[in-house]
Amino acid sequence: MSDLAAALDIVGARWALLVVEQLLDGPQRYSDLQRELGAPTNMLATRLRELEAAGVLSRLPLRHNTRAYALTDRGLALREAIVALARWGAQEV
Repeated sequence: MSDLAAALDIVGARWALLVVEQLLDGPQRYSDLQRELGAPTNMLATRLRELEAAGVLSRLPLRHNTRAYALTDRGLALREAIVALARWGAQEV
């Protein structure tokens, strides 16, 4: 498997990079991510579990038995790739 294929195996699934992009601004609760992204709840929950298992994000305990999600160093390392993809997407054809 190539390095690119290995990376896409982790962040290539629908919503994965959008979750990472949202978390680049700092930790967010599940409900905040769902509201901002508009992702179906079951899909968002799945992506969060997958990204956590891959070491891209971690869950942070909050008050009242709630949690927030934050990027790990591995997740923060995706910033340049996300910025580059956004720049590429903004280009006119």
